[in-house]
Amino acid sequence: MSTYYPRTKDLTRTRKSVTESPPSSPSATDKNYRHERLSRYDSSGESATEKPMGRTSSYTRRETRLAALNKQEQDSTSKDYKKMYAEALHENERLKSRLQDSKQELVNIRSQLEKVTKRQDRISERSTALDSEKKEKQALEKRVSNMEEEIKMLTELKSDNQRLKDENGALIRVISKLSK
Repeated sequence: MSTYYPRTKDLTRTRKSVTESPPSSPSATDKNYRHERLSRYDSSGESATEKPMGRTSSYTRRETRLAALNKQEQDSTSKDYKKMYAEALHENERLKSRLQDSKQELVNIRSQLEKVTKRQDRISERSTALDSEKKEKQALEKRVSNMEEEIKMLTELKSDNQRLKDENGALIRVISKLSK
């Protein structure tokens, strides 16, 4: 026990010097010193190597608690990673499904567009055919009307020709009567 008291005096001196100094983060040597002190001695002041393996000090309990907390944190982070991985896989599957649906919809839209284009082509061909048929019909109607006019003229010419023949025959009879 006599060795314990001088150390506590040294620690109180160290504590006073730390509290008297401006607040800053503890130096690496202070941390090492405290760590050595805590690892060598338990709460009763006995050396950790002097005690058998069955430590029951508060330090040991603290280490056990910290180890358990670290294990829980590791388990929770690994569970979080597993959960995040599962969520990412689910999201990937959902997006793949959406992509497949979109591709299928694109194929359907393209086929519909092709059908509409063909229909429009047929309609335009029909309208072109109708236009050409209309033009042909108009040309034929015009030709028919021209022929009808020619027929009328020919009929008139025929009738004029017949009339002239009749007049010519009458004149020949008159001349023959006069010359007799």
